[in-house]
Amino acid sequence: MGQVQGKVALVTGAAAGIGAAIATTLGREGATVVLTDLDDRRGEEVAQSIRAAGGEAVYLHQDVTDEARWAEVVGEIDRRFGRLDVLVANAGIAIIAPITEMSLADWRKQTAVNIDGVFLSVKHGIPLLRKSGEGGSIVMLSSVAGLRGSAGLAGYSATKGAVRLFSKSVALECAGARDDIRCNSVHPGIIETAIWEKMPVGAQDARRNAPIDPRAVAEASVPTGKLGTPQDVANAVLFLASDASAYITGSEIVVDAGMMAGRVGNLAAR
Repeated sequence: MGQVQGKVALVTGAAAGIGAAIATTLGREGATVVLTDLDDRRGEEVAQSIRAAGGEAVYLHQDVTDEARWAEVVGEIDRRFGRLDVLVANAGIAIIAPITEMSLADWRKQTAVNIDGVFLSVKHGIPLLRKSGEGGSIVMLSSVAGLRGSAGLAGYSATKGAVRLFSKSVALECAGARDDIRCNSVHPGIIETAIWEKMPVGAQDARRNAPIDPRAVAEASVPTGKLGTPQDVANAVLFLASDASAYITGSEIVVDAGMMAGRVGNLAAR
Protein backbone atom coordinates (compact mmCIF):
# COMPACT_ATOMS: atom_id res chain seq x y z
CA MET A 1 0.00 0.00 0.00
CA GLY A 2 1.01 3.63 -0.45
CA GLN A 3 2.87 3.20 -3.74
CA VAL A 4 1.73 6.66 -4.90
CA GLN A 5 1.23 8.22 -1.47
CA GLY A 6 0.97 12.02 -1.58
CA LYS A 7 0.73 12.25 -5.37
CA VAL A 8 -2.04 14.03 -7.27
CA ALA A 9 -3.30 12.06 -10.26
CA LEU A 10 -5.63 12.94 -13.12
CA VAL A 11 -7.40 10.06 -14.92
CA THR A 12 -9.57 10.73 -17.98
CA GLY A 13 -12.38 8.41 -18.99
CA ALA A 14 -12.57 7.29 -15.37
CA ALA A 15 -16.28 6.58 -14.98
CA ALA A 16 -16.11 2.91 -15.92
CA GLY A 17 -13.97 0.02 -17.08
CA ILE A 18 -10.22 0.43 -17.21
CA GLY A 19 -10.38 4.11 -16.22
CA ALA A 20 -12.41 3.37 -13.10
CA ALA A 21 -10.02 0.58 -12.13
CA ILE A 22 -7.03 2.89 -12.58
CA ALA A 23 -8.60 5.67 -10.53
CA THR A 24 -9.63 3.27 -7.77
CA THR A 25 -6.20 1.64 -7.65
CA LEU A 26 -4.35 4.95 -7.50
CA GLY A 27 -6.71 6.13 -4.76
CA ARG A 28 -6.21 2.95 -2.76
CA GLU A 29 -2.44 3.40 -3.07
CA GLY A 30 -2.49 6.89 -1.57
CA ALA A 31 -2.96 9.30 -4.47
CA THR A 32 -5.44 12.13 -4.53
CA VAL A 33 -7.37 11.29 -7.69
CA VAL A 34 -9.14 13.66 -10.06
CA LEU A 35 -11.49 11.67 -12.28
CA THR A 36 -12.98 13.11 -15.46
CA ASP A 37 -15.56 11.74 -17.88
CA LEU A 38 -18.80 12.59 -19.69
CA ASP A 39 -20.84 10.16 -17.56
CA ASP A 40 -21.40 12.30 -14.49
CA ARG A 41 -23.47 9.80 -12.52
CA ARG A 42 -21.02 6.93 -12.82
CA GLY A 43 -18.00 9.20 -12.50
CA GLU A 44 -19.24 10.58 -9.20
CA GLU A 45 -20.06 7.06 -8.02
CA VAL A 46 -16.45 5.97 -8.63
CA ALA A 47 -15.14 9.06 -6.83
CA GLN A 48 -17.50 8.39 -3.93
CA SER A 49 -16.35 4.76 -3.69
CA ILE A 50 -12.74 5.94 -3.44
CA ARG A 51 -13.67 8.37 -0.67
CA ALA A 52 -15.71 5.70 1.13
CA ALA A 53 -12.63 3.47 1.16
CA GLY A 54 -10.64 6.23 2.87
CA GLY A 55 -9.06 7.78 -0.21
CA GLU A 56 -9.28 11.26 -1.68
CA ALA A 57 -11.06 11.82 -4.98
CA VAL A 58 -12.98 14.44 -6.91
CA TYR A 59 -14.95 14.07 -10.12
CA LEU A 60 -15.07 16.72 -12.87
CA HIS A 61 -17.15 16.66 -16.05
CA GLN A 62 -14.94 16.77 -19.14
CA ASP A 63 -15.07 16.30 -22.90
CA VAL A 64 -11.42 15.56 -23.70
CA THR A 65 -11.79 17.01 -27.20
CA ASP A 66 -12.68 20.45 -25.81
CA GLU A 67 -9.49 22.49 -25.37
CA ALA A 68 -11.19 25.20 -23.33
CA ARG A 69 -12.38 22.59 -20.87
CA TRP A 70 -8.85 21.22 -20.58
CA ALA A 71 -7.65 24.64 -19.44
CA GLU A 72 -10.47 24.73 -16.88
CA VAL A 73 -9.80 21.23 -15.53
CA VAL A 74 -6.06 21.80 -15.14
CA GLY A 75 -6.74 25.19 -13.59
CA GLU A 76 -9.13 23.59 -11.09
CA ILE A 77 -6.50 21.00 -10.13
CA ASP A 78 -3.95 23.77 -9.65
CA ARG A 79 -6.33 25.78 -7.45
CA ARG A 80 -7.33 22.81 -5.32
CA PHE A 81 -4.03 20.99 -4.97
CA GLY A 82 -1.31 23.23 -6.41
CA ARG A 83 0.35 20.38 -8.29
CA LEU A 84 -0.06 17.39 -10.59
CA ASP A 85 2.15 14.31 -10.37
CA VAL A 86 0.44 11.69 -12.51
CA LEU A 87 -1.48 12.15 -15.76
CA VAL A 88 -3.31 9.13 -17.18
CA ALA A 89 -4.73 9.73 -20.67
CA ASN A 90 -7.25 6.89 -20.73
CA ALA A 91 -10.37 8.25 -22.47
CA GLY A 92 -10.97 6.54 -25.80
CA ILE A 93 -13.59 5.10 -28.13
CA ALA A 94 -13.65 2.29 -30.70
CA ILE A 95 -15.63 2.17 -33.92
CA ILE A 96 -15.67 -1.02 -36.01
CA ALA A 97 -16.16 -0.63 -39.75
CA PRO A 98 -14.47 -1.67 -43.00
CA ILE A 99 -12.42 1.17 -44.44
CA THR A 100 -14.72 1.62 -47.44
CA GLU A 101 -17.77 1.87 -45.19
CA MET A 102 -16.41 4.10 -42.45
CA SER A 103 -17.73 7.63 -42.70
CA LEU A 104 -15.40 10.57 -42.49
CA ALA A 105 -17.45 11.74 -39.52
CA ASP A 106 -16.73 8.50 -37.65
CA TRP A 107 -13.04 8.68 -38.57
CA ARG A 108 -12.83 12.22 -37.23
CA LYS A 109 -14.83 11.43 -34.10
CA GLN A 110 -12.47 8.60 -33.23
CA THR A 111 -9.32 10.60 -33.91
CA ALA A 112 -10.72 13.56 -31.95
CA VAL A 113 -11.12 11.48 -28.79
CA ASN A 114 -8.22 9.05 -29.16
CA ILE A 115 -5.55 11.40 -30.54
CA ASP A 116 -6.65 15.01 -30.03
CA GLY A 117 -7.75 14.28 -26.48
CA VAL A 118 -4.36 12.76 -25.63
CA PHE A 119 -2.51 15.66 -27.28
CA LEU A 120 -4.54 18.18 -25.27
CA SER A 121 -3.91 16.25 -22.06
CA VAL A 122 -0.15 16.75 -22.29
CA LYS A 123 -0.29 20.22 -23.82
CA HIS A 124 -2.20 21.48 -20.79
CA GLY A 125 -0.97 18.97 -18.23
CA ILE A 126 2.80 19.29 -18.62
CA PRO A 127 3.03 22.86 -17.29
CA LEU A 128 1.32 21.79 -14.04
CA LEU A 129 3.41 18.61 -13.86
CA ARG A 130 6.48 20.86 -14.04
CA LYS A 131 5.24 23.30 -11.41
CA SER A 132 6.41 21.35 -8.37
CA GLY A 133 9.88 20.82 -9.81
CA GLU A 134 9.71 17.18 -8.73
CA GLY A 135 8.87 15.64 -12.08
CA GLY A 136 5.97 13.31 -12.75
CA SER A 137 4.57 10.47 -14.82
CA ILE A 138 2.41 10.53 -17.94
CA VAL A 139 0.72 7.26 -18.91
CA MET A 140 -1.09 6.99 -22.23
CA LEU A 141 -3.50 4.12 -22.86
CA SER A 142 -2.92 2.62 -26.28
CA SER A 143 -3.80 -0.97 -27.25
CA VAL A 144 -2.38 -4.07 -28.88
CA ALA A 145 -4.23 -2.60 -31.88
CA GLY A 146 -1.59 0.12 -31.77
CA LEU A 147 1.12 -2.50 -32.27
CA ARG A 148 -0.34 -4.44 -35.17
CA GLY A 149 -3.06 -4.07 -37.80
CA SER A 150 -6.56 -5.41 -37.42
CA ALA A 151 -9.19 -5.82 -40.15
CA GLY A 152 -12.28 -3.80 -39.34
CA LEU A 153 -10.38 -1.75 -36.80
CA ALA A 154 -8.21 0.28 -39.17
CA GLY A 155 -9.35 3.60 -37.77
CA TYR A 156 -8.93 2.49 -34.17
CA SER A 157 -5.53 0.96 -34.90
CA ALA A 158 -4.42 4.19 -36.57
CA THR A 159 -5.29 6.21 -33.48
CA LYS A 160 -3.69 3.78 -31.04
CA GLY A 161 -0.55 3.51 -33.14
CA ALA A 162 -0.38 7.30 -33.09
CA VAL A 163 -0.63 7.29 -29.30
CA ARG A 164 2.28 4.84 -29.06
CA LEU A 165 4.67 7.06 -31.02
CA PHE A 166 3.29 10.27 -29.57
CA SER A 167 4.13 8.98 -26.08
CA LYS A 168 7.73 8.35 -27.12
CA SER A 169 8.05 11.82 -28.60
CA VAL A 170 6.65 13.37 -25.43
CA ALA A 171 9.11 11.32 -23.39
CA LEU A 172 12.00 12.65 -25.45
CA GLU A 173 10.84 16.26 -25.23
CA CYS A 174 10.57 15.99 -21.46
CA ALA A 175 13.93 14.24 -21.23
CA GLY A 176 15.49 17.04 -23.25
CA ALA A 177 13.95 19.59 -20.92
CA ARG A 178 15.45 17.73 -17.93
CA ASP A 179 12.15 18.13 -16.10
CA ASP A 180 12.04 14.55 -14.71
CA ILE A 181 8.67 13.92 -16.35
CA ARG A 182 8.40 10.41 -17.73
CA CYS A 183 5.97 9.28 -20.43
CA ASN A 184 5.07 5.70 -21.30
CA SER A 185 2.25 3.85 -23.05
CA VAL A 186 0.21 0.84 -21.93
CA HIS A 187 -1.20 -1.61 -24.47
CA PRO A 188 -4.09 -3.75 -23.21
CA GLY A 189 -5.15 -6.88 -25.04
CA ILE A 190 -8.60 -8.44 -24.68
CA ILE A 191 -9.99 -6.91 -21.49
CA GLU A 192 -13.45 -7.42 -20.03
CA THR A 193 -15.07 -3.99 -20.19
CA ALA A 194 -18.33 -2.45 -21.40
CA ILE A 195 -16.60 -1.16 -24.54
CA TRP A 196 -17.43 -4.48 -26.25
CA GLU A 197 -21.13 -3.64 -25.90
CA LYS A 198 -20.67 -0.05 -27.07
CA MET A 199 -18.59 -0.58 -30.21
CA PRO A 200 -20.62 0.76 -33.17
CA VAL A 201 -20.49 -1.63 -36.11
CA GLY A 202 -21.15 -0.88 -39.77
CA ALA A 203 -21.73 2.17 -41.91
CA GLN A 204 -23.10 5.42 -40.55
CA ASP A 205 -26.62 4.73 -41.84
CA ALA A 206 -26.76 1.11 -40.68
CA ARG A 207 -25.07 1.17 -37.30
CA ARG A 208 -25.83 -1.34 -34.61
CA ASN A 209 -24.26 -2.31 -31.33
CA ALA A 210 -21.79 -5.14 -31.73
CA PRO A 211 -22.92 -8.47 -30.25
CA ILE A 212 -19.33 -9.32 -29.36
CA ASP A 213 -18.51 -11.86 -26.67
CA PRO A 214 -15.07 -10.87 -25.30
CA ARG A 215 -14.60 -14.29 -23.73
CA ALA A 216 -14.98 -15.93 -27.12
CA VAL A 217 -12.54 -13.42 -28.59
CA ALA A 218 -10.03 -14.20 -25.84
CA GLU A 219 -10.44 -17.94 -26.30
CA ALA A 220 -9.72 -17.57 -30.01
CA SER A 221 -6.89 -15.03 -29.95
CA VAL A 222 -5.16 -15.01 -26.55
CA PRO A 223 -2.46 -17.69 -26.05
CA THR A 224 -3.63 -18.41 -22.51
CA GLY A 225 -7.27 -18.32 -23.60
CA LYS A 226 -7.99 -16.00 -20.70
CA LEU A 227 -9.88 -12.71 -20.70
CA GLY A 228 -8.08 -9.87 -18.96
CA THR A 229 -9.58 -7.62 -16.31
CA PRO A 230 -9.43 -3.84 -15.85
CA GLN A 231 -7.38 -4.48 -12.72
CA ASP A 232 -4.69 -6.18 -14.80
CA VAL A 233 -4.26 -2.92 -16.72
CA ALA A 234 -4.56 -0.77 -13.61
CA ASN A 235 -1.67 -2.66 -12.03
CA ALA A 236 0.59 -1.74 -14.96
CA VAL A 237 -0.47 1.90 -14.75
CA LEU A 238 0.20 1.92 -11.00
CA PHE A 239 3.75 0.72 -11.62
CA LEU A 240 4.37 3.48 -14.19
CA ALA A 241 2.81 6.08 -11.91
CA SER A 242 4.97 5.06 -8.95
CA ASP A 243 8.59 5.82 -8.19
CA ALA A 244 9.37 2.13 -8.81
CA SER A 245 9.50 3.00 -12.53
CA ALA A 246 11.67 6.10 -12.09
CA TYR A 247 14.16 4.99 -14.78
CA ILE A 248 11.52 4.04 -17.35
CA THR A 249 10.42 6.50 -20.03
CA GLY A 250 9.59 6.26 -23.72
CA SER A 251 8.65 2.63 -23.21
CA GLU A 252 5.54 0.53 -23.59
CA ILE A 253 3.99 -2.10 -21.36
CA VAL A 254 1.90 -4.73 -23.11
CA VAL A 255 -0.83 -6.32 -20.98
CA ASP A 256 -2.10 -9.05 -23.28
CA ALA A 257 -1.34 -12.54 -21.87
CA GLY A 258 1.03 -13.21 -24.75
CA MET A 259 -0.97 -12.06 -27.78
CA MET A 260 1.92 -10.06 -29.23
CA ALA A 261 4.40 -12.84 -28.51
CA GLY A 262 2.97 -15.06 -31.24
CA ARG A 263 0.80 -18.14 -31.60
CA VAL A 264 0.58 -21.21 -29.43
CA GLY A 265 1.44 -24.43 -31.25
CA ASN A 266 4.39 -26.50 -32.44
CA LEU A 267 4.77 -25.86 -36.16
CA ALA A 268 7.66 -28.32 -36.35
CA ALA A 269 5.31 -31.13 -35.37
CA ARG A 270 2.99 -30.49 -38.31
